[in-house]
Amino acid sequence: MTCDDAVLGGALAGLLTGSRTSGPAELPALVHEAARALGTDGARVLLADVQQHSLVPLPGPEPGEDGHRVDIEGTLGGRAYRLQQTQLSAGPPPTGWFPLVDGVERIGVLRIEGVEGAALDRHTIECCEALAGLVALVVASKSAYSDVIVEAVRRQRMSLQAELLWAFLPPRTIGTRDVTSSAVLEPAYDVGGDAFDHAVAHGHLHVSVFDAMGHDLASGGASSVALAACRSTRRSGGGLADIARTIDRTLARWIPDRLLTAVIADLDTATGELSWVNCGHPPPLLIRDARVVPDALRRRPELPLGLGFHEHGPQPVHHARLQPGDRLLVYTDGVTEARSAAGELFGEHRLTDTLVHHMAGGDPAPEALRRLVHALLTHQDHQLRDDATIALAEWHPRRHGSGRTVSAPA
Repeated sequence: MTCDDAVLGGALAGLLTGSRTSGPAELPALVHEAARALGTDGARVLLADVQQHSLVPLPGPEPGEDGHRVDIEGTLGGRAYRLQQTQLSAGPPPTGWFPLVDGVERIGVLRIEGVEGAALDRHTIECCEALAGLVALVVASKSAYSDVIVEAVRRQRMSLQAELLWAFLPPRTIGTRDVTSSAVLEPAYDVGGDAFDHAVAHGHLHVSVFDAMGHDLASGGASSVALAACRSTRRSGGGLADIARTIDRTLARWIPDRLLTAVIADLDTATGELSWVNCGHPPPLLIRDARVVPDALRRRPELPLGLGFHEHGPQPVHHARLQPGDRLLVYTDGVTEARSAAGELFGEHRLTDTLVHHMAGGDPAPEALRRLVHALLTHQDHQLRDDATIALAEWHPRRHGSGRTVSAPA
């Protein structure tokens, strides 16, 4: 079977036109027909569940159309998701698994079956990859207002405080050609006071990680207030010190019985200049050449936010210069202080060793974090006693107009 530009254009146009006025439950049928227009036997959309254990078929409008889950570990579909690379099976029937990626945020895979007895040729594979790109954008746009998609990727009920926090959180992975930032948060269905934020604007990457005292609705409210105060100040032109003061003042006024620790950071993606403030939080870590640079970012932390003290004194902002390929790791103490049944701490060394091991093996940052948080869950027998959040930012600048990485500063 062969797919040319005209066939591809017609299939993509049909999907785009149909999706504008269709509900999420109609999306599987639209995608299926678009795949058939490419000369295949049809397609199925599978999305990663909240904890990234399995790929879940997007349900159709009719009962019984839910299909079967696909494990992310040990399957071709899972491999396509983990590595963000197309995977092919000779069948029968011949099958392709195409990653669904919204920008740099992986959301699932598109399974496309070929016609019995005919392999998926190169042109058809390229057309299927283009279709997967559009499907990812359509799914992402409808996820913003569709309970159908949200319900499909959940395996259990979410607590009220977790529902509150997830509504405020950004995508788990963002990035440009110069920088990538990825984060994970557990327990996904019952998170209490942890939160993260990251954003790219005007040549800068913003990364922040928050840890509110407690594990209840008030804790989730404190972290949500911190996220809102951080974004409001940042989008109004405020710097890191301004953000810390705004969060401190807002919590002290409206949620006075909740303290919050934080690392709030900014990376200039042109120069590698890293700036950050640390308010009672574990120090961020610098990973360079697959090793942690000892104490590279350790500074004296300031008091936690919420006491009202930051408003009346100077807020120290720390600085460091990154080298191309450097990674910034920020985490909450629920990661390193997680204890096994035998009382063994997960610890900072296990945290960094696990992460570096998977990235050295070729895993992209989102996959390395997924594996890391699953190792953490296994360490505590899947019963975390505290929230655990990990954010990883990688600076990988390229010269304008070329694919070469800039040289490290002397």
